[in-house]
Amino acid sequence: MKITNIAGYKFLPLQGLSSLRDELTSKCCEQELMGTILLSSEGININLAGKGDQISVFKNFLNQDIRFKDLSFHMTYSSFVPFQSLKVKIKKEIITLRCSEAVPSQNHEAPRISPKELKHWLDEGREMTLLDTRNDYEVQFGTFNTAKQLSLKNFGELPTSRSTIEKNKPIVMFCTGGIRCEKAGLLLLEQGFSNVYQLDGGILGYFAAVGGAHYHGECFVFDERIALDTELVDTDTNQCYLCQGPIKNIDQSNIAKQCISCLS
Repeated sequence: MKITNIAGYKFLPLQGLSSLRDELTSKCCEQELMGTILLSSEGININLAGKGDQISVFKNFLNQDIRFKDLSFHMTYSSFVPFQSLKVKIKKEIITLRCSEAVPSQNHEAPRISPKELKHWLDEGREMTLLDTRNDYEVQFGTFNTAKQLSLKNFGELPTSRSTIEKNKPIVMFCTGGIRCEKAGLLLLEQGFSNVYQLDGGILGYFAAVGGAHYHGECFVFDERIALDTELVDTDTNQCYLCQGPIKNIDQSNIAKQCISCLS
C-alpha cells in the first residue's frame, strides 16, 4: 500500500482555534488520516499521512478556506502509515522558541534562498556560514558538509547559542522543512545579524529540488520512518531511545535500541 505523507505550515493570525480544531479533526477522521496538526494564534503546522485520494480530499478541503489556500506541502511516500494516531492540538506556538520578537508574517521574515541558489553558492565555494538550527541528535543523522552546528538540545536554546555565530559573513540557515528557520532568521535579524538567509523548504525542499549535493547522511523526520535519504525514501536507520541518535547496521534486538556511543 502506497501512503502519501504531507508536511506543511503557515504563519498567520488565527482565531477561533477550538472550532478550527474540531473542524480539522472531523475532516481527518472522515478521511482516516493519521498524524499531527498544531494550531496556535500564530499559525498552523500539519504533518499527516494517508492514502493518496484521502490526502487529496483533505488538501482540497483546506483550499476552500482562504486562510490556507496558499499553504504548500512537502509530499513524500512510504509503504506504511508512520503515525499511530491523529492529534489536533492547540498550542502557544506551532514551533516553540519563546521569543516574542520572532513571530513571522508575510511582511516580517528573513530573506529566502532557493535550493538551486544555495547549491550554486556551495558549488562555487562562496564564503558563508551554513547554519544547522536543528537539535544535536538530528545532526547525527546527517547534515551539509560544511554546516556549523550549535549543539542544541532543543530549539528553545537557540537564543542563548547565537553568540557563537560570526557576524562578518552571510549566514544561510536550514532545518528539516523550513519552519524553525522562519523564527531563527527573525531572531538573528533582531540581534543585529544583517546578512541572514533561510533555505526555502529546508532540507526536504533541497532534496526534492537538487538531490543530495553537498549533503552527507540522511535527514531525521519526526515520525516512525525515522530518517529519509536524499531521494526522500525512508531508510532502515533506527533511533536510540537513550541519546536519540541513529542506530545502523547492528542487531537492535540484542541491545534494546541503544546506539554504539551509548554502549561505549
